[in-house]
Amino acid sequence: MDLWPLYLFHTGALTLNFAVNILTSCRITPLKTRRIHIRSIDTHREENFASFEEMRAQRRFRLPLAARLLQFFAPKQGLIIETDSESPAGAGISGSSALMIATTAALARFTDRNLTFEQMRVIAQNIEAQVINVPTGCQDYYPALYGGVSALHLNADGIHREAVPVAPEEIESRFVLAYTGAPRQSGINNWEVFKAHINGDKRVFRNFEKIADIARSMYQALLRSQWEEVGRLLREEWKLRRTNAPGITTPLIDKLIAAAGKNGGLGAKVCGAGGGGCVIFLVEKGSASRVATTIGDAGGRVLPLQVARDGLRFAS
Repeated sequence: MDLWPLYLFHTGALTLNFAVNILTSCRITPLKTRRIHIRSIDTHREENFASFEEMRAQRRFRLPLAARLLQFFAPKQGLIIETDSESPAGAGISGSSALMIATTAALARFTDRNLTFEQMRVIAQNIEAQVINVPTGCQDYYPALYGGVSALHLNADGIHREAVPVAPEEIESRFVLAYTGAPRQSGINNWEVFKAHINGDKRVFRNFEKIADIARSMYQALLRSQWEEVGRLLREEWKLRRTNAPGITTPLIDKLIAAAGKNGGLGAKVCGAGGGGCVIFLVEKGSASRVATTIGDAGGRVLPLQVARDGLRFAS
């Protein structure tokens, strides 16, 4: 729904998300030489360039997200840029988007660019699209910027973020997050759905219309703390989403959702584009531990779930 221009074809489109305390960081250290050193701590990869000019001439990188952002911001001195992420590979919980926001913000400060959050989001989204070669959705960048629970209203005059007044403790007591393994490139699923929608696939268009209705209803249910209704809507949304393109679900995802449903699960859906990655489960209050144990026994890896109270932060 958050892929431009798909949301423009569905009046009142919005998406809902909340930020989890699985963090990404970026540190920049200036050098007295012209050397550019990029290091990814969590993936144990790095790249070195004798100068920015040498890096700017490159077209292929081992660490393309940071490298492309460096090309955009064009620092005037050498530096070491180090990134780190707590997110598992291909989890679908916006790990790459959080990396883009952290690196964009760090480079903006380093190069004395005074950017608004929305300008950072646009830069991060556009450059990530250049890297993965398919359209990217807008919603993934907002948790890293703001934290908390967000409603993103996708309107013709732009994207408007609204903080949803749900207590973080309520979210933490009612949701379980599980990792099912790394998916294929997430952009593939998004691209298949995007093409089908643009090509006039009536089934996909109807699915999007229903998903937009569900999102609006869920927004109202959250405002009223109607958790049973949130669960029903989550089940309806997943039923529609899994039919948008082949590969969105997997046998393991179906197994975990079925097992959770027998032990206090009210609804579930994949995070991100699907094909693996993470699944979020809404559960009956008081049953989170039981559902987590069930998921672990069925082959999932339960991740700690804490709502991030804050978004983007600078250490100094």
